[in-house]
Amino acid sequence: MDRRTFMTRTALGGSLAASTLAAPAYAQGKRTLTMVTTWPRGFAGVHDGAQFVADRITALTDGQLTMDLKAAGELVGPFEVFDAVTSGQADMYHAADYYFVGQHPAYAFFTTVPFGMTAQELTTWYYQGEGQALHDKLGEIFGLKSFLAANTGAQTGGWFRKPIEGPEDFQGLRFRMSGLGGQALGKLGASVQVIPGSEVYQALSSGAIDGTEWIGPWADEKAGFQEAAPYYYVASFHEPGPGASVAFNREVYDSLTTSQKQLVETVCQAANGWGLALFDANNAAALARLQAGGTQLMEFSDDVWDAFAKASMETLDGYMDDPLFAEIRTSMTDSMKTTADWISRSERAYLSQRNRVLG
Repeated sequence: MDRRTFMTRTALGGSLAASTLAAPAYAQGKRTLTMVTTWPRGFAGVHDGAQFVADRITALTDGQLTMDLKAAGELVGPFEVFDAVTSGQADMYHAADYYFVGQHPAYAFFTTVPFGMTAQELTTWYYQGEGQALHDKLGEIFGLKSFLAANTGAQTGGWFRKPIEGPEDFQGLRFRMSGLGGQALGKLGASVQVIPGSEVYQALSSGAIDGTEWIGPWADEKAGFQEAAPYYYVASFHEPGPGASVAFNREVYDSLTTSQKQLVETVCQAANGWGLALFDANNAAALARLQAGGTQLMEFSDDVWDAFAKASMETLDGYMDDPLFAEIRTSMTDSMKTTADWISRSERAYLSQRNRVLG
């Protein structure tokens, strides 16, 4: 399917006037590139990842490329960044690509899909398998050049006002969830809401929604969700290791020098590992604080997990008539199985024994 067809199907766009953003500034060989993001300024971890990319590119090019970072709402709305970059009104975005499944459902694979890859599995597929090439193939449809540039690690099942005792409890539940995971939850009868991060706390605290997922203990604590919902489900089916991406307008990217292109790719790779370490370093302490403050840590029952799995496979299967979606899903699944087999025989076996011996 060509770019024009996908653009007419977009569910998250919003036309922007051509004069909204200024063109890149050129002066004595120096350029200022505008990076728009889906993250509110100061949001724990995710905004930090975008800032990491902007600061490192600016510093490592000695200001030859100056990144002008515009957080969500400062220039365009959080769900308008894709259109801003594809149209040439902004130069690049930092975002979770699964926000753009309306443009093409395969974008979900480059953030996360339900029952998909852990952070390590995604990294392996992307850098040592076909992932990066397929990301590029998808981006060509829209005139984008994309790179993984963050990972939050495993995310949680979310915050609920009432416990989830069985699959039937999702019937009519107003729940905030993005991507194909949200579509799967909708198959269980939930009324799924796609709400920008900056609006989630207000929606939860006001009762406009009955529950939400966001990221994990550190970011969730910072957002204050524990003030509005007492039940916190620690493990999730929908985001086992989601990444975020930097995407350049391809004409802008092609205009960079060879060394600048290599630097951009290297910075994005560094941001991917740095971001994962940032979340892993903060999540455990935040979870302990939440529990000490009265949050009830919960686990979904097996029958709920079974319902998640059935709905997830139905969701993914529903897009298999699209050749590119099918190609990417097959590649991801093959890589995931191979990597998981090795990890289960080595790392997971070791961790099981370490926990047994050392407690």
